[in-house]
Amino acid sequence: MKLDEIDLKILHVLRSDGRIRMIELAEKVGLSPTPCARRVRMMEEAGVIAGYRAVVDQEKLGYPITVFVTVELDRKDADTLANFERSVRAIPEVVQGFIMTGTQDFMLRVLASDLHDYEKFLQEKLSRIPGVRSMRSQFALRSIIPEDRLPR
Repeated sequence: MKLDEIDLKILHVLRSDGRIRMIELAEKVGLSPTPCARRVRMMEEAGVIAGYRAVVDQEKLGYPITVFVTVELDRKDADTLANFERSVRAIPEVVQGFIMTGTQDFMLRVLASDLHDYEKFLQEKLSRIPGVRSMRSQFALRSIIPEDRLPR
């Protein structure tokens, strides 16, 4: 789907307020409600708009610590990679994961309530996944850019 400037404006408004009423959205992007609703529906059907969600404050939920963990596997075969992916998807503390290029195979974003909680995660969950050769942790001090930001 080719997006024009109006579509991009619609996405910008929806990303900051996914609960906005259609009439307000239409006003903000300079359309009448019917064509605006049609554009939103088309973007939903095309998968450009993948869903709507609530943005929650992880600290207020009891998870003030964010850790980025890089993981190197001892083998790079399809079974080892697939098993690792399946395993980390099942761990609730892992809230994002990426396959990486370079020396590290995966980067995980992990939330923890405190250092003891994170140590327990490492010892009882991550290090027990077969094929893990090494893990490196980096603790985020604070976020400076929202996680849902897009280039445009």
